[in-house]
Amino acid sequence: MELRITREKRSLSGVASVAAVLLVFCSSSWVVAESGLGMGNPKRGMQIYKELCLRCHGEKLDGHGPEAQYLKIAPADLQSLSSRLKSDWELLVVISHGVMFTPMHGYRDLLSEQDMKDILSYIRTEAPFKPIT
Repeated sequence: MELRITREKRSLSGVASVAAVLLVFCSSSWVVAESGLGMGNPKRGMQIYKELCLRCHGEKLDGHGPEAQYLKIAPADLQSLSSRLKSDWELLVVISHGVMFTPMHGYRDLLSEQDMKDILSYIRTEAPFKPIT
């Protein structure tokens, strides 16, 4: 009985440790997102956006691109509050890997990491990060 309690305490302390690490990681990504550290070139990102993203997400990044009407699932409105609340890391994951069961496919096989940071930089220029305050 004593051994079982000790194991349960260890597993709970392990969960707490993982939660603490995730909290630090997530909060630091918000700091990076707000401060603009590690960003790419927004002018270059605009060109890549126009080539790959504009047709669905639109010129105003509002999800109303010329091909959006043909999609069963609407493209994300990158100007919306929910998109602006996402950290840079979250947006880079979407650009890289896409969103499962939606028309948003990943670009990790087509774009370099710098290309994706450039797109993100352009998006942040047009739709700045807005943390919950």
